[in-house]
Amino acid sequence: MKIKEIVSALERFAPLPLQDGFDNAGLQVGLTDAEVTGALLCLDVTEAVLDEAIALGYNLVIAHHPLIFKGYKSLTGRDYVERCILKAVKNDIVVYAAHTNLDNAWGGVNFKMAEKIGLKNIRVLEPKENALLKLVTYVPLHQAEDVRRALFQAGCGCIGGYDSCSYNTEGEGTFRAGEGTHPYCGVVGKLHTEREVRIETILPAYRKAETMRALCAAHPYEEPAFDFYPLQNQWIQAGSGVIGELDEPQTELDFLHIVKKTFEVENLQYNKLCGREIRTVALCGGAGAFLIPMAVRQRADVFMTGEIKYHEFFGREGEIMLVAIGHYESEQYTKELFYTLMRDMFPNLAVQQTKVNTNPIKYM
Repeated sequence: MKIKEIVSALERFAPLPLQDGFDNAGLQVGLTDAEVTGALLCLDVTEAVLDEAIALGYNLVIAHHPLIFKGYKSLTGRDYVERCILKAVKNDIVVYAAHTNLDNAWGGVNFKMAEKIGLKNIRVLEPKENALLKLVTYVPLHQAEDVRRALFQAGCGCIGGYDSCSYNTEGEGTFRAGEGTHPYCGVVGKLHTEREVRIETILPAYRKAETMRALCAAHPYEEPAFDFYPLQNQWIQAGSGVIGELDEPQTELDFLHIVKKTFEVENLQYNKLCGREIRTVALCGGAGAFLIPMAVRQRADVFMTGEIKYHEFFGREGEIMLVAIGHYESEQYTKELFYTLMRDMFPNLAVQQTKVNTNPIKYM
């Protein structure tokens, strides 16, 4: 099996277009045509993690945080990033990162966090906007089913928990084939009327090119007619953070104790306790404080994330309980998520979670 097959599978689960604008997810170092010898899974790429991969004989490291965020004009080993790049290249190790694309993907990092504290009815806290298109096309009546099937296989027609969604109306299409054309039906030079189906369906904007290829391959016409329309609908299957409910309401202190134990938190930060009952929980791995206003609007009882700045704790105690558990602590189970994905997709691949704790923050 080649490394590029693993990369392709990861990107089907967490497509790179889902990443935020500041990010640099994807292939970091190496050539993916190589045969994979094993995959080491980590949160951060460090020299110790690469040494572990070398000792295991693995040539693929899959990380959550990208090793490379900026451009380099030279590689001299002056910092740990450059040393990691050099070590990976010297030892033919491919480094790949799934970062905010995995945060924003359905079933991604935040869903894993929610699973760990037992949330139910999990949905995206802040769905992506301006990320959907509507496709409208016209197909001869008897070929409509084949075209719909091709579009659904290309990723069209998913709305919430439903797939294969489309709206279909029958009508008549007219056209006159010109000289040099090869019409599927009708005669060159004569006006033709054909019973057609107008198919409407929805798709993520990043799947536009793939959808066009699928449509043209399945459509019987030499020149299919189709239109793409941008939609302002929220894309509820992708976005930042999640929100859900606990099976049973908890006191504030009970909830904090569960979080501290579940995420092995040494330094738990929270705002003033007000005696509220905790039932609806919003959360986001890493630096998710930007979602506090959304959590308040969604009437969550608590918002939990990796990092919250000092001044962001002020003035919220009457609206919501805020909990910061540490960046590493909030995302540590991403390794477990990677492991589950790899085991499901490639059961015969040698896969291991790193034994290196890469948290750069220490507590006294």
